[in-house]
Amino acid sequence: MDAGVQNHSVVSSDVAEGFIGVIYGDVGTTSFRCSAITPIDRNEFVQVRHWQCGMVLGRVEELQRKTDLSLEKAQLVSDGEDVQVDEKVSAAIHVIGYRDERGLLQVPRTPFRAGESVYKAEDSLIRQVIGLLDSERKGAYIGVLIGHEIQIYLDINAMVQKHVSVLAKTGGGKSYVVGVLMEEFMKHGVTVVIIDPHGEYSSLRDKSKAEATERKFGVKPRSYSDQVLEFSPDVKVNPSAHPLRFTLGNLEARDILGLTKLSNQRSHLLMLRKVLDALRMAGKAYSLAEIIALLDVEDDTTVGSLIDELEYLREVEIFAKEGTKIDDLVVKGKCTIINLKGSPPDIQELVVSRIASALFELRKVNKVPPMLLVLEESHNFCPQMGVAASSKILRTIASEGRKFGLGLLIVTQRAAKVDKNVLSQCNTQIILKVTNPNDLRAITASVEGLTASMEDEVQRLPIGVAIITGGGIQMPLMVEIRPRETRHGGESVKVLPD
Repeated sequence: MDAGVQNHSVVSSDVAEGFIGVIYGDVGTTSFRCSAITPIDRNEFVQVRHWQCGMVLGRVEELQRKTDLSLEKAQLVSDGEDVQVDEKVSAAIHVIGYRDERGLLQVPRTPFRAGESVYKAEDSLIRQVIGLLDSERKGAYIGVLIGHEIQIYLDINAMVQKHVSVLAKTGGGKSYVVGVLMEEFMKHGVTVVIIDPHGEYSSLRDKSKAEATERKFGVKPRSYSDQVLEFSPDVKVNPSAHPLRFTLGNLEARDILGLTKLSNQRSHLLMLRKVLDALRMAGKAYSLAEIIALLDVEDDTTVGSLIDELEYLREVEIFAKEGTKIDDLVVKGKCTIINLKGSPPDIQELVVSRIASALFELRKVNKVPPMLLVLEESHNFCPQMGVAASSKILRTIASEGRKFGLGLLIVTQRAAKVDKNVLSQCNTQIILKVTNPNDLRAITASVEGLTASMEDEVQRLPIGVAIITGGGIQMPLMVEIRPRETRHGGESVKVLPD
């Protein structure tokens, strides 16, 4: 026998339950091909016994159907003739591995044997090898594993401590998934503040009218109205919200000018600083109306444009002598929605900057409970190109917030436009369908363990299915998102009626 050549006999056996086929051809340690004599789907999990390591878990990467249908036979079929076609289906299997005696995930160091039987994976092996969290006590129930009825729980502590990103193209189901997470956080008494630019999350108060699939998902429609608080700078547009107001006392002249659209802000800096100093010397809270009144008496021809800009800010009614108290805004175990619907972009940036800064500083001294800050449309508030008023504080929270119990959940349809310093800090990723090449590259760069086949899968994901990694999950998994218990507030507007 030649050196390195090994022979073994292959003996057929009775087909057992879950049998798929047998390994054939050239066999490696991280991948192999097998016949598929019973139906199986791409991304489904399989198991096969390794002669040294015991039962090993794998995943179907690709399926191929080989046939003897030639061009000539195809022509006969077109002509209406009955043609016998022989076909064989094979599957490419990616090896995930097994748990050794220390509980560590390992991959076999020697190839599998050709002729070894391959079976659909048992739930117990999937849970063991992947290390799925099997507890409602500390887990957020997000959905079920594709191809199996295994409920997937994300570790809530891991999400809050190490940040989360929800990424998808427009209409991909981002706000739906975030709504599912908010329901789970409220069940577990997690304190949450949601930055909601479009007013999508007020519906967390309302019970879903859809019939949830209890057999598969085990959820029922319910309301969380007793756990939802809502604030807005514009209560005319959002009448169900409490007014959100800030005081001017801790804003410097440069900060106020930053809210204006004046092209030459430097020329107004000294004048505005002089007025603010005079008001502070009086030792009491002041309003924009009082700033405008003092500017109006100044003998300066250039002050008119500054007054016009401050009048605009006054109309927005974001500032008041008495601002919203942080104890009213952040309540332990409650979900607070900052509804920015109707507010212009510059005011939205101001609100995000002020709230994020306050939460970070107050968490450092334990004045507010450990919590999660949810940032919808995050590409507008921490952009990769350019700077928003909220960019600096959000970078700080992304890099330092975990030390103080302030988690960040960023939501966007443009991953490539989010500050990479923020996106890269998110250890839990929930990825729905994405097709833009730039966004795909940004996601691939930020997600560890994403295989080449899963990168392709991101572009083909159906609505309601996500690739999830982190949050206690040690490798990317395809998960069918469970139904909402509450009404989804992010439906697209229909131009034509049903």
